[in-house]
Amino acid sequence: MSKPSVCCVIGAGDATGSAIARRFAQEGYTVCVARRSEQALQPLVQQIHEQGGNAIAFGLDARREDQVISFFNRTEAEVGPIEVVVFNVGGNVRFPILETTAQKYFKVWEMCAMAGFLAGREAARVMLPRGRGTLLFTGATASLRGAAGFAAFAGGKAALRALAQSMAREFGPRGLHVAHVIIDGLIDTAFARENFAQRVAEFGPDGILNPDHIAEAYWWLHQQPRDAWTFELDLRPSVERW
Repeated sequence: MSKPSVCCVIGAGDATGSAIARRFAQEGYTVCVARRSEQALQPLVQQIHEQGGNAIAFGLDARREDQVISFFNRTEAEVGPIEVVVFNVGGNVRFPILETTAQKYFKVWEMCAMAGFLAGREAARVMLPRGRGTLLFTGATASLRGAAGFAAFAGGKAALRALAQSMAREFGPRGLHVAHVIIDGLIDTAFARENFAQRVAEFGPDGILNPDHIAEAYWWLHQQPRDAWTFELDLRPSVERW
């Protein structure tokens, strides 16, 4: 009996990451979801199972090389061939520059850039021999421009975008589709509705990104034929200033 195709979502948070995991599970993929706390993933895993899909939770600090290597090795050996990897680790924190310690800056860079490198490298290591695979990186407004108070986040996300570009150019001719998704806007979460209630009330559903709609774009990217691959896709509400 052949093993199922696998989609790995690294940074399977409660909004975008969970929605992406559910979307790929709907298509029959076994979804390996990872975040720092394995226990925090249990509601998502249960939901996917109740909807008829298959999901496996992994506790993973994506900044640690040994843990990332072990995650990919275990998934390939115990679950199945990895066809899709989504790197969705966040790091969106706000610190004025004069209050940004070296430790804070480095930690954000580790989360956004270093972890992305480790995930991308290990994904390529298992995908390249098969000559196929999809590697999707989640970016942000900060990938393109730095805002006041977000120097660390912008530095990390800009580095992740450059990494994705390098990987796309190096691995594309060898069959790997590498894409970078810029999410430019407020994502619909409990935190967003509590802290940006005025904006949500003013613009309604057109002013906030639905995670399920974001996930649909990730699925679309994975489905693209090789003669018409997208590298960078930006998603934003219709009312967003940009």
